[in-house]
Amino acid sequence: MKANLSRWAFVPIFILLLWFACTRGPQKGPPAASPTSGAELYAAECASCHGVSAKGDGPAAAALKVPPPDLTVLAKRNGGRYTDGQVYQIIEWGGAIASHGSREMPVWGVAFRPLSNENQKQVSDRIQALTDYIGTLQVK
Repeated sequence: MKANLSRWAFVPIFILLLWFACTRGPQKGPPAASPTSGAELYAAECASCHGVSAKGDGPAAAALKVPPPDLTVLAKRNGGRYTDGQVYQIIEWGGAIASHGSREMPVWGVAFRPLSNENQKQVSDRIQALTDYIGTLQVK
């Protein structure tokens, strides 16, 4: 019975990823009216897993094999220093975080991925805005 349960453990995650893919639909790039503030980007792209409070308690968190981290303690876990460059890289490249997905198919779609030279700056600005916003969430 135990082996049977573990065989089906992936089903909730698969359903969640399928739901994300179906609700987002095909996208060629960030939509023209896409959020531009860090808070809006966080709400649109991160809160489903990391939670509105950024403590890793989003509605999709329960379906993940590895719970999302509490983003409010990144600085605390790093000796009181918020490393925005590292956070930027994780958003841009996935940071080898399985729940973020691969570079080719990140959970947030194309929101933080340049698809052409024309939108490279727009994507960089979006990542920086999100990185800066996460910095404001750090506990003292």
